[in-house]
Amino acid sequence: MEIEKNNVKSESVYSEVAKSPEFKELLKAKRKFILPMSIFFLCFYIALPLMTSYSKVLNTKAIGDITWAWIFAFAQFIMTWGLCMIYHKKAKSFDEMSEGIVKKLNKGGE
Repeated sequence: MEIEKNNVKSESVYSEVAKSPEFKELLKAKRKFILPMSIFFLCFYIALPLMTSYSKVLNTKAIGDITWAWIFAFAQFIMTWGLCMIYHKKAKSFDEMSEGIVKKLNKGGE
């Protein structure tokens, strides 16, 4: 019976948090950051197979026997690490916003 009470309580707490303007602001901030980054990543990632399949641009030599396709492929590794570092830094602000929501919730429950 105790478990059921905790589930009902946690559902009402979640509903309270989900309706709060702070939580909505957190979701808006995350969406504003993650959506453009995801679109950029997918476009950059899909560009290599599309450009090597349907164009000759990346198949031309860039430096010695190295083609632009190899440079583009290497750039994808750099881009992935770069996006991870950017997200890591940005996630700190999301964590701060989350902590603020939890602190406000805890103050209201006391």
